[in-house]
Amino acid sequence: MSRAVIVTGASRGIGRAIALRFGTEGCDLALIQRGDAAETVRALGRPAIVEQCDLANAEEAEQATARAIERLGRVDVCVCNAGGAVRASALEVSLSDFRRIVELNLVSTFAVARAAARAMDGGGAIVMTASVISFQGGWRVGSYAASKAGVANLVRALANEWASLGIRVNAVAPGYIENEFTAALRADPVRTAELSARIPAGRWGRDEDIADAVHWLASPEAAYVHGHTLAVDGGWLGR
Repeated sequence: MSRAVIVTGASRGIGRAIALRFGTEGCDLALIQRGDAAETVRALGRPAIVEQCDLANAEEAEQATARAIERLGRVDVCVCNAGGAVRASALEVSLSDFRRIVELNLVSTFAVARAAARAMDGGGAIVMTASVISFQGGWRVGSYAASKAGVANLVRALANEWASLGIRVNAVAPGYIENEFTAALRADPVRTAELSARIPAGRWGRDEDIADAVHWLASPEAAYVHGHTLAVDGGWLGR
């Protein structure tokens, strides 16, 4: 029987690549995001359940996840990938922007994971998207840094609680990835050169690099991996 998989933030970037990766093995997919994910569904070449909601609202995220599970009939894997960032100095960022990023990256991630865990009778796998900034302070991204550090510790906390239920909770921590999310950063040739020089692998990552890692963490091959945040960063954190 094919696995039933939920992916949030699946309309583009890493989320889209994750959905396509699970799609290659014929999983039954439910995609949750603000948009309609039409391009992702077309690329899948097969039907997928789509739930639209504002993932910056944890209550909406939880309700959308419950609807997706009801339509799927069950859930075996939940990938809490949706996230965002606001780049502004700590002295200037508005409290509303700070709060929105924490709600999107951390609170909604918890809400989606919990909704999935409640339906995982007999066990399952939950994979969250953290960041290398989970372990670093970053620059002018205070809300992002705080929320992604929270994700890394949330993974450990939930793994402690849910391992006895047969539910594995882990995360990937992407490094610098070539996609729409980093377009503005890559438009700065000086900053791009500085960042590129620090990556031992000699290149920025691709969405597919992260998707492959997520797929592995959700697979039987990672059955004894609990509460771990896997850096997929070309060696960035080791430099």
